[in-house]
Amino acid sequence: MSTLLIIGASRGLGLEFVRQYAADGWRVLATVRDPLSGRAASEAGAEIYVCDVGDPASIKRLAAALDGTPIDLLLHNAGIYGANPPFGEIDPAEMAEVFRVNTVAPLLVAQAFAGHLAGPKLFAVLSSMMGSITDNSSGGSYAYRASKAALNMVIKTLAVDLAEQGIVPVALSPGWVRTEMGGPAAPLSPTEAVAGLRQALGTVKAVDSGAFIHVDGSRLPW
Repeated sequence: MSTLLIIGASRGLGLEFVRQYAADGWRVLATVRDPLSGRAASEAGAEIYVCDVGDPASIKRLAAALDGTPIDLLLHNAGIYGANPPFGEIDPAEMAEVFRVNTVAPLLVAQAFAGHLAGPKLFAVLSSMMGSITDNSSGGSYAYRASKAALNMVIKTLAVDLAEQGIVPVALSPGWVRTEMGGPAAPLSPTEAVAGLRQALGTVKAVDSGAFIHVDGSRLPW
């Protein structure tokens, strides 16, 4: 049985990943920030662990709790959009918080779990097309865009540093999805987005390490 560890599974895309992988017979380990928010994931078949990715000590405790547990796919879904002030009203502390959660936390998770992933295993992070520098034609969203662009660089760098361990890091773009963050006007449902991302992940090979992959399986420009 293959094992998935998903970081951030209480709602939205994270919860949908739990449902789909569990339905396909995977062992699913899922994290939430507090036990009360893990009920839906538990009912979908996941084993629930409490982890606050904003707290490095919490990440280390999770890794210790899962010591000796081989993980085939580590999927980092936790992230925030943060405040979205216009140019001229940027708050450094607010921007730093978005980077702490969206960029630094996935790197700390990779550090903590590299040993659990030894072998031909996947480390996937939920990035965003808004992290594509080439694709930015609308501006705004400084903290979110910059944190996801930086996350893409983290993934590309991990692809180099973890190659000898056989770990394949990739960044995923789910598209515009009808979640709490995406809003009701988004064209994709969580079910559709996760199905597309799972199909794309199923085709990833070592040569794809460090890639930026869209929900339709295409490779996105940095």
